[in-house]
Amino acid sequence: MSLRKRITSVAAATVAVAVAIAVLVSYFVVKGQLVGQIDTELQAQAAAVQATYGGPHSQFPGLAADAGGSAPYWQVVSMRGDIANGVVPGKQPLPAGNQAAAVANGTVPDYFSNVFVDGARLRMYTFNVTPPSAYSGQTSFAVQLARPLDAVDNVMRTLRWALAVIFLAVVALAAGLARLATRRVMRPLAEVTATAQLIGETDDLSQRIAVREDDEVGQLATRFNEMLERLEHSRAQLDASVSAQRQLVADASHELRTPVTSLRTNIEVLLSGAKLDEEDRNRLLADVVEQSEELSVLVNDLIEVSRGDAPATGVEDTRLDRLVEEAVDRARRNAPDAEFAEHLQPVSVQGNPERLVRAINNLLDNAALHAGHGGAIDVTVDEIGVTVRDHGDGIDDRDLPHVFDRFYRGANSRARQGSGLGLAIVRQVAEQHHGTVTAANAPDGGAVFTLRLAASAVPDDAGVPSDAEVSA
Repeated sequence: MSLRKRITSVAAATVAVAVAIAVLVSYFVVKGQLVGQIDTELQAQAAAVQATYGGPHSQFPGLAADAGGSAPYWQVVSMRGDIANGVVPGKQPLPAGNQAAAVANGTVPDYFSNVFVDGARLRMYTFNVTPPSAYSGQTSFAVQLARPLDAVDNVMRTLRWALAVIFLAVVALAAGLARLATRRVMRPLAEVTATAQLIGETDDLSQRIAVREDDEVGQLATRFNEMLERLEHSRAQLDASVSAQRQLVADASHELRTPVTSLRTNIEVLLSGAKLDEEDRNRLLADVVEQSEELSVLVNDLIEVSRGDAPATGVEDTRLDRLVEEAVDRARRNAPDAEFAEHLQPVSVQGNPERLVRAINNLLDNAALHAGHGGAIDVTVDEIGVTVRDHGDGIDDRDLPHVFDRFYRGANSRARQGSGLGLAIVRQVAEQHHGTVTAANAPDGGAVFTLRLAASAVPDDAGVPSDAEVSA
């Protein structure tokens, strides 16, 4: 059974129970009032009998017509249970028995009962009467008054039919209204179902559900839309990641092809047994060593880039100025022709020292590569982060938007050795540390690279280098 049918059934059943209770209460209230009216008339005549009736030979008192008239059935019962006198419009007397005798003796209180006499249903009232003078040794006796219940039964029969019709009509109306109401309430749920089915069939996460009301169903639609938005965003990120991985593999294959081919060719020449003079052999061996180093650098860069945008691990409080100072010392050894000028303020960052040193080394190597023979390189560390400026030819305006792309080689770099991954690694490290890196041309010539990190100033003599800093 569908949810809408279940809700309709529950609503109809609830209304049916409520209407049934109301019908039963109404039925018994009306019945009690009608029977109570007869009981009142019987009690009124009983009061007149108790006040004036002196025995079987006395005039039996009745009621006026405007007070309901006298009871058509009456009889007197002695203390022994015998019927002493009475008027019963039939051959069968009113049922007396031991209970009526007990009322005559005063041991049982007055009572009402429903009896059948000659097929007629009667309402009978049995009560005790003590006459002012004894009659044949009887100090008291019981009088039974009875009125027919035909009128009450007819009214109740008609009322039963009317209440049954009303009950069925109200239940049917409630079921119809519940069906209409549930159709309106279930429309957003039906839209959720249809949207989920459409997404399952078409794999289209751009579908959304219209939110019409700010109720529970509307909140469900809102949460469903938010879930779809997150799924669509995750799908886009996954697609971008897969695309980036494919591009990385393609670019890496392209970059590896040239040095591997050249290395293989040189080795094959050396192994061919061809007669080579000492100078040619040494030149080939030098090429093999150079190409092996180039492959080693490229493989290391690929390993670094393959980490992607994963958050940096091993994060600790690190003195950025000391990392840069060590990196500059390394750069001086690797590029003795470059002139490095340091402007280092004592600042601290939260980061992975090894990754940060890798990014700084790449910036310094890039600056030394483009500074030219004897070129000056300015290295600044402050609360902004690390700024490296060379005084070379600068960056071509067409290359500026792409200098941090993987395997991108600008117009000024294509003739130089390199993998095209160094600056991409810098951007990756910056993003892993919630920072940024930018490149620009200085007004008076040269390029300026700024690695922005969340750095904070510290006293110059605060702390000592950590083991990670020393290792880095």
